[in-house]
Amino acid sequence: MIIKGQKINDRYQIIRSIGEGGMANVYLAYDTILNRNVAVKILRGDLAGDEKFVRRFKREAISASSLVHPNIVEMYDVGEDDGNNFIVMEYIDGKTLKSLIKKRGALTLPEVIDIMLQLTSAISCAHESYIIHRDIKPQNVMILDDGRVKITDFGIAIASNAADLTQTNSVMGSVHYLPPEQANGDGATIKSDVYSLGILMFELLTGKVPFKGDNAVEIALKQMKEQIPSVCEINPDIPQAVENIVLRACAKNPKNRYDSVLEMNEDLKTALSKERSDELRISYKFPEHDLEDTKIIPDLTRTKRNEAVEQELNEIEKKDKKINIALWITGGACILLAFLICLFVIIIPKFTNSKEVKIPDVSEKSVVDAEKELKKLGLEVDTEVKEENSDEIKEGLVISTSPAKDRTVKKGTKIKLVVSVGTDKILIEDYKNKNYYEIKGMLEAKGIIVEIVKKEVENSDDIKADIILEQQPAVGEKVKKGDTVTLTIPDIYTKYPDFVTEKYTVDAVKQFCEKNGVTLNIQYLTTTDYSPGTVISQDRAAGSKVITPTTIKIIVAKAPENPTEPVNPSEPVDKTDEETN
Repeated sequence: MIIKGQKINDRYQIIRSIGEGGMANVYLAYDTILNRNVAVKILRGDLAGDEKFVRRFKREAISASSLVHPNIVEMYDVGEDDGNNFIVMEYIDGKTLKSLIKKRGALTLPEVIDIMLQLTSAISCAHESYIIHRDIKPQNVMILDDGRVKITDFGIAIASNAADLTQTNSVMGSVHYLPPEQANGDGATIKSDVYSLGILMFELLTGKVPFKGDNAVEIALKQMKEQIPSVCEINPDIPQAVENIVLRACAKNPKNRYDSVLEMNEDLKTALSKERSDELRISYKFPEHDLEDTKIIPDLTRTKRNEAVEQELNEIEKKDKKINIALWITGGACILLAFLICLFVIIIPKFTNSKEVKIPDVSEKSVVDAEKELKKLGLEVDTEVKEENSDEIKEGLVISTSPAKDRTVKKGTKIKLVVSVGTDKILIEDYKNKNYYEIKGMLEAKGIIVEIVKKEVENSDDIKADIILEQQPAVGEKVKKGDTVTLTIPDIYTKYPDFVTEKYTVDAVKQFCEKNGVTLNIQYLTTTDYSPGTVISQDRAAGSKVITPTTIKIIVAKAPENPTEPVNPSEPVDKTDEETN
């Protein structure tokens, strides 16, 4: 059992499962040496005992690792660890082409051409290295958000369901994309990949596969005998030049197909050009039904077969048997079942007395250690664990068991482990003097409610408008989703200086008013008591808050025009000069 946190080859730490297949299970893992995420494909346990299959698994993985192409998933490592045969490859954060088709149906023509150009370029690179994919299907193609595609599973695919076929020494992909010659029992060639690419292109253009059936054999027969439907009839907006690419790639007779995937790639480049807008439907040079009288998968009973195909054939054989034989079998089964029930429910308990054991406390132990301790007592351990959040138990360690500790149970009882996935609470850090927009966004992204409180603070060079002054809860406390964190930010205000006492110049007063949005009204008073330009008074009290919009008036001393003329400092205002800024 592969679990979260387990290390493969003492290097690749499992994060989570990202896929299961007929051959292997795939996990997202962290490469602790190169500090990057990778995908780890681990061979299924029921196949690990087949030495011939394991050798092929490793040999073909190593062969595929030599492929370097932007549209091919890169393979990093292959090996065996504690009985687990694994392949390490590039992790692609995207979705399969199959899931995209299920979501959107038929794609647009430019999208189809772009995807097919990328795929044919990748497969052409593989063919140049003498590697045939043999399992081209949209499930094996990943598509990224930027439109790039990555093809995976080079030479290592295996059938996994009722629509798959497997033959000794020949891996056949999903029967919906299976070339006629492979359905006939022949080996795969580069033209087999061409056919599968053509079926995939048909599905991209129409949103569905061309041949359907109730079972794999029926679909394989259609692949051999039925002409592929016209994409132009399904969608009249598709140009004939595009349909011709599908028709040529999906020809039943390999002689009528492209000689190489590179040739198909070149044809795709001009498919939407004006020069090919009036192109006629292609006609095949060689007969298409050379395979019509051949036998699908000859001598299936002597070759390795998929369990689903065996089931299909067995059902057909059962239908041919006489009803009385079926009744004999049914009757015999009922008698046997009744005997077994009697044996296990009545007879065996009388002669056996299963020992009882007390479930030990395995909390705060690793899953591996907990399993060992439970199995020593004769207890079974459920392969599936239950994951829960815990503030006390570290991530990856056991919280409890079900049934609970100290319960007395019989040997052989299955115990389920409850494993910690860590706390769901967030540790409050020191947010003071940090930008409150960033902290607010970070906390809200984690489900925390953020309340902003403003605190009046006098303006100074040390104060910035967006910084956090105070926080609640305090540093070191923990909160969970839905809790409230209060952040206090400055509500900056400015005070009027004492322009008179502090001997502000008129220019200095103007700068203050401009900076703080205050309208300045200057009134000049002719006097000899003050030096010219001296601020004599102001009508806003020093130390009061500046609340905009507002106006302040100051009186400024002015020298008399005739120095010999006596001046009365308290002369009426109408003898002063007035200026508004």
